[in-house]
Amino acid sequence: MTHRKPRWLRRILLTGIGLFLLVQLWFLAWVLIWKVTEPGPTQFMKIRLAELQKKTPNARLQQTWIPYASVSVSLKRALIAAEDSKFMQHHGFDFDGIQKAFEKNEKRGRITAGGSTITQQLAKNLFLWPEKSLIRKGEEALITLMIEGTWSKRRILEVYMNEIEWGTGIFGAEAAARHYFGISASQLTDYQAAMLASMVPSPQYYDRKGETDGLIRQTDVILDRMNKVAIPPIR
Repeated sequence: MTHRKPRWLRRILLTGIGLFLLVQLWFLAWVLIWKVTEPGPTQFMKIRLAELQKKTPNARLQQTWIPYASVSVSLKRALIAAEDSKFMQHHGFDFDGIQKAFEKNEKRGRITAGGSTITQQLAKNLFLWPEKSLIRKGEEALITLMIEGTWSKRRILEVYMNEIEWGTGIFGAEAAARHYFGISASQLTDYQAAMLASMVPSPQYYDRKGETDGLIRQTDVILDRMNKVAIPPIR
């Protein structure tokens, strides 16, 4: 004798599946729109602005969008060297990097490394929230597949460089270059680019503390790696 699931249970399951698919279609629609248009304020930027406005009601974010060709080659190389050395080879996930991060975290007994690729970071910043959870990581993985499946590597890096956080209320390469060095992102030297890339894991901390010994050491490490990575061509 077979036992059929009650109708109400089937309805709940079907409703849940339908809502899940609708959410994914919503994400996919925005991924396709932002493939060819400039994204507005990301979810992460909205969260940061709300935090700032709790302390200063009139606070605003600093961001100026610039095209891929207007960002110095040095910064492109520095970011890939620092955040995702296999960016040009993988399809959204660096499984070797994830394994190394897992081993490092296990050795230290706490989470100190994430292993996220540039595309994963972009997926999180565009749509999701910073707190870590299995639900967020799962959705992040799905959006990463959407982005990698529809965008070029050039577009992924272009949007990433324009949307990434680089200090308190500072987003994007142009705002960061002007804030820290008083120049355009197109004028960044190798050393300046490596220093900006070194700030990415803790941008607000380095915005407050400036050139710490740790930041200088990491800058030197990235400088040594920069010419060993590939970057997307301008066209």
